[in-house]
Amino acid sequence: MLMSKPIVYFLCTGNSCRSQMAEAWLKHLGGDRYEVLSAGLEAHGLNPRAVQVMKEAGIDITSHSSDVIHPEILNRATYVITLCGHADEHCPVISNKNVTKWHWGFDDPAQATGTEEEIMSQFRAVRDAIKARVDQFLASGN
Repeated sequence: MLMSKPIVYFLCTGNSCRSQMAEAWLKHLGGDRYEVLSAGLEAHGLNPRAVQVMKEAGIDITSHSSDVIHPEILNRATYVITLCGHADEHCPVISNKNVTKWHWGFDDPAQATGTEEEIMSQFRAVRDAIKARVDQFLASGN
């Protein structure tokens, strides 16, 4: 009998930065161990700076789409992981009682201000923090 892979669903407000990076990192580092998806309360489109900093890390996310949370995926997920407080507070009700829901809070790099280099520095810091959290997730044997 074929066993389906655990589904990891990363959620954020706009599915433009943090959830996209988390999806990309887990796909890259977790190989084919998971079905990895991301979505938002709204779809804001891919943030070009997120695309750029992931490219710097050797991961191309240009083919990703910015999607709105899909109730069926939400309720089939093994893990639902919110990456911002707004998504954590406003996540739709999950009817699947077997889902593991976690909140990994990261600052929104899209809200960074300053020079272009200062803004990009924030994007890189969030990218690296998300990678470290994904590494921790994988090391814990989930």
